[in-house]
Amino acid sequence: MKHGIYYAYWEKEWSADYVKYVDKAARLGYDILEIGGAPLPDYTQEDIRRLKAAADANGLELTVGYGPVAAHNVGNKEIRSSAMEWYKKLFSVMEKLGSRAIGGALYSYWPVDYSRPIDKAEDWKNAVEGTRLLAKEAAEYGVDLNMECLNRFENYLLNTAAEGVSFVKEVDCPNVWVMLDTFHMNIEETSIGAAIRTAGDLLGHFHTGECNRMVPGKGRTPWREIGEALAEIGYDKRVVMEPFVNMGGQVGQDIKIWRPICGDMTEEMLDRDARESLIFQRYMLDGTTEKK
Repeated sequence: MKHGIYYAYWEKEWSADYVKYVDKAARLGYDILEIGGAPLPDYTQEDIRRLKAAADANGLELTVGYGPVAAHNVGNKEIRSSAMEWYKKLFSVMEKLGSRAIGGALYSYWPVDYSRPIDKAEDWKNAVEGTRLLAKEAAEYGVDLNMECLNRFENYLLNTAAEGVSFVKEVDCPNVWVMLDTFHMNIEETSIGAAIRTAGDLLGHFHTGECNRMVPGKGRTPWREIGEALAEIGYDKRVVMEPFVNMGGQVGQDIKIWRPICGDMTEEMLDRDARESLIFQRYMLDGTTEKK
């Protein structure tokens, strides 16, 4: 498996100078840096060149994470055409960056406004229709779409691996996959191992993080069970760490970080935890003790 980390572990906003984190992730031993999708459609050719050059120089793969704003909800027929235009720009930049995978609540928007009425059956139908169209556009750029199963407090369409599998099978496009996240599974699944087995060969992307949103190894998540289940289904793709520990900014607001989770929040401490957690994660999920 290839192991990565999401840039927002260090940041408080949904965009940043990703070049800085390419260098950092490579130095800490990661194979992948996951970047935020929100700013990418506005990148200049120089922005693209600079980021790709940094990734290439470090031998690092770039993947993209995105929690669509309401205006980019492909499940909403009224705004679908404008959302598609935005996604086309995003996919074009991803292709130029050599980035082939994006994950998140791409079938809907995030976080959901629960003050509005919910009609899950109708929204599911519209989301399947919108995702098929989105998949067709993504395929033109060689991009895979990973449908993230989120906890009930952040979305209502895909909460479990079983729902993710049903959705992906209904969409029935070769570049649409299930995405699981250990934080969300901790809330929604009876058995995390069973959920991974349910996803099986439809699992396209895997996020890790503790039940307390810290780096793997600093909580009570059943990592051995997870490693055994991933091995059983033959998963050998990307595993991207997605811890959130910073208060403040839009990230802290959206993720609901209301206290200094790690105490000492210096960049040096964050780097140390990221390095140590990578060693832990490789051991628990790959069974390796080698440092990159």
